[in-house]
Amino acid sequence: MIHALTLENFMSVRDRQTIDLAVGAGVVDRAERYAETWSGSGQRVPKVVCLFGPNASGKSTVLRAIQHIAVFVRESFQFAAGSSLLIEPFWGGGHESAPTTLAVEFAGPEHILAGSAEETVQADAQCRYQYELRLQLVNGRRIVLGESLVFWPSYAKRRVRLFERDATGKVSAGSEFGLLSAQNSVLGKILRDNASVIATLAQLDHGPSKALQDATRKIWSNILIEKVSVNENAMVQFYQANPNVLEAVNRDIPRIDLGIRSMSIEHGNAGPVASFKHQGLSRDVPLVLESHGTRQFLQVYPYLASVLHNGGIAVIDELDLAIHPLVLPEIMRWFYSTERNPHHAQLWMTCQSASLLEELTKEEVYFCEKDASGGSTVYGLKDIQGVRRIDNFYRKYMGGVYGAVPTIG
Repeated sequence: MIHALTLENFMSVRDRQTIDLAVGAGVVDRAERYAETWSGSGQRVPKVVCLFGPNASGKSTVLRAIQHIAVFVRESFQFAAGSSLLIEPFWGGGHESAPTTLAVEFAGPEHILAGSAEETVQADAQCRYQYELRLQLVNGRRIVLGESLVFWPSYAKRRVRLFERDATGKVSAGSEFGLLSAQNSVLGKILRDNASVIATLAQLDHGPSKALQDATRKIWSNILIEKVSVNENAMVQFYQANPNVLEAVNRDIPRIDLGIRSMSIEHGNAGPVASFKHQGLSRDVPLVLESHGTRQFLQVYPYLASVLHNGGIAVIDELDLAIHPLVLPEIMRWFYSTERNPHHAQLWMTCQSASLLEELTKEEVYFCEKDASGGSTVYGLKDIQGVRRIDNFYRKYMGGVYGAVPTIG
């Protein structure tokens, strides 16, 4: 799970914004809503994070930050040499040439390398990690200005640097990172200014980097680096290739009352074809005739099913788009359920359906709004003074009490 996210000079976010998900120690425990950051930490974060605000207020920007970090760590070694990173700064006020910062906090193993008997015994112990990426425009290309990974193991009683990279590309690594001299020598020769240290070291069979890279594969998102239409043929092929996901969606479709009893995949002349059995209809309905809401749900469902089954983070933009507001609480309940969500998967979502506020706690709600100069501010409902748990969040939000509502006229 993500514990905190920081953005600065990234798309619509001009000034530094930090989303700290920590649930206050005095908040009554709701095990279905909050999970420990790691076993025994005594610190909790919500399993569901929902962002509200007007159109173009910065909600999707927050989700894009998560996706950009994941893609950079996982795939940047494959980027073309000399290409510019597709991470845009705030456009205005000279910020185009200023540094961009993205940082994320999460939990990981205290002993990133298993070696000694003592380390093996404590292999399950976890602690806080922070990954930070800094970029800047240089000679017309956006390249890495700095990259670092630190953690706070209990045995050290302080922050420990795993690695740090400066603007020249020089990498300094702590002994805990297990970087062999041979790997470090090769790294100095092949590390590019548009690639991650982690993605590069993973190519050199560096164990901790491969583990970190694998962790990003548990981040499933419908936020794409470039806006493209979803390929429904690819979606149908995915369901065909993953019968467990097809079985799962057929369990859930009747529960959310889309009027569908089941989906089936048949072989057609041009590839797999999806059709749907509806209650009361004498014949199955092809995908092309299904409603936009049904097709939207089927596109998003594999992301949700994957993280619920394997653990991870679902980053879903506009989850409520064409999906009925009464269906959304059911989807959230999947994340609250210990049976459906045994690994404490986390859902980050943007939403325009303000009625969903009636289903959420203070710790699950964040707002985005823009100032007169176009810069986005992100703040939590828990950070607003005077908000009581018995308040009707929906009515107060719609009444403008919390801000982050459209200005009309």
